[in-house]
Amino acid sequence: MPDAQLPPITAVPSLPTSERAAILDTLFEPCTQLHTLSVALLHEKSFASYDDLIASIGVQLTDLSDSGSTSDKEWLEKILAAHPRLGEKKVDSAHSRAEQAKMGAVDSTQEKELAALNTEYETTFPGLRYVWVA
Repeated sequence: MPDAQLPPITAVPSLPTSERAAILDTLFEPCTQLHTLSVALLHEKSFASYDDLIASIGVQLTDLSDSGSTSDKEWLEKILAAHPRLGEKKVDSAHSRAEQAKMGAVDSTQEKELAALNTEYETTFPGLRYVWVA
């Protein structure tokens, strides 16, 4: 999923904190909780590729999910909730705006349908967002 905006993977550990946070924002979604969890990892570990970096963050997220701690579960839910709902008008990241745009123009009927489906999904799977990758 590397993007033209991303620096060479070999440069990541030596980047300032703000630039490592920007990498997370590009690969995932802007999220203070994800920054707190993962910015240090990007400094402490060298990665062979962005796929490896993403997999390492996946391990961190899985650890939160597997934890018996309520605060870890809440932290994970905040990270997952950073992703916008399908059809949402206000989208923070350029990547998600582009994904939403690939869905095409949505009329008011489709907008209501997406809202209902998002609600149904979030009721069935509390704390999660349905993610569609274009």
